[in-house]
Amino acid sequence: MKRGCLIGVTLCLAGCGGPQSVLDPAGRDAEVLANLFWVMLAGAVVLWLLINGLIHYVTRIAPRPLGKRHAETLIIGGGVVFPTVVLAALLTYALSEMPSQRALGEGLTVHITGHQFWWRVEYLPDGAEEPVVSANEIRLPTGSRSELQLDADRVIHSFWIPALGGKTDMIPGRRTRMSLEPTLPGTYRGQCTEFCGDGHAFMAFGAVVMTPEDFSAWLEAEAAPAMPPESAEARRGAAAFLSEGCGGCHAVRGTVAAAQVGPDLTHLAARSTLAAGILPMERAAIREWIAAPEDFKPGVEMPGYDHLPPEDLDALAAYLMGLR
Repeated sequence: MKRGCLIGVTLCLAGCGGPQSVLDPAGRDAEVLANLFWVMLAGAVVLWLLINGLIHYVTRIAPRPLGKRHAETLIIGGGVVFPTVVLAALLTYALSEMPSQRALGEGLTVHITGHQFWWRVEYLPDGAEEPVVSANEIRLPTGSRSELQLDADRVIHSFWIPALGGKTDMIPGRRTRMSLEPTLPGTYRGQCTEFCGDGHAFMAFGAVVMTPEDFSAWLEAEAAPAMPPESAEARRGAAAFLSEGCGGCHAVRGTVAAAQVGPDLTHLAARSTLAAGILPMERAAIREWIAAPEDFKPGVEMPGYDHLPPEDLDALAAYLMGLR
């Protein structure tokens, strides 16, 4: 039994860290929520010890008949008054933390739209006339509070980056908002936490926190059009991209492909993952995704291109891997 308890505790503690842990905060908002968890846990432990201590006392230490007065004192004091005081204190503490979770962003604004089953991301820097469009990856600077405007297409989604803050629902026809203040540069994982269809479990995204200087350089590069393909194979892939109708759903800035039905692919290969967080950003993964996306994400609306010859699939993958 002791060995089993030790193994259980070890497994539980192993879940307290990592890129998708609420107990390993990398932002001010996540720190508040983590502290709230520990305070609530401490209050629960106090209540548990009190109630079980009373039970142990009257059944094991002093198992004797109690007078009515003593019994009422134990029941009312230990079972009503003390729990009420502890719970009231915990509730007061929790409510006092709510205003910080509704703070307004002071710098960058990011407009995020949840689709089935991917994320459209538009950065709106101060003074910019047009948004910088990306997809399936969020990048935020440290040192300031960024404003996130959240929309949804057709069905409800829920936006959550556990290491940076709490979750917020995304509702069709109604824009919701939140703000995040990251503190530690790194790559974290976000997830849709509202069931939105067959591919819900495969609707994730990377959240990259950068220093202000690195973020400014990245945003400038992200706003630029795609570089033309360099190799003969990549040029063949670019031609196949247009001839197969990929530009009817996807945009690649700097080319005639300008559709907004699917994710923007202008700087696809600069992202850390493919297909909303489910595949590595590698040439082989891109090839497999193009051939049979339904094999990786149930309910995906992108058609498969397994009818293409292998050399065309290789060329398409080469072209897309050059979009940095």
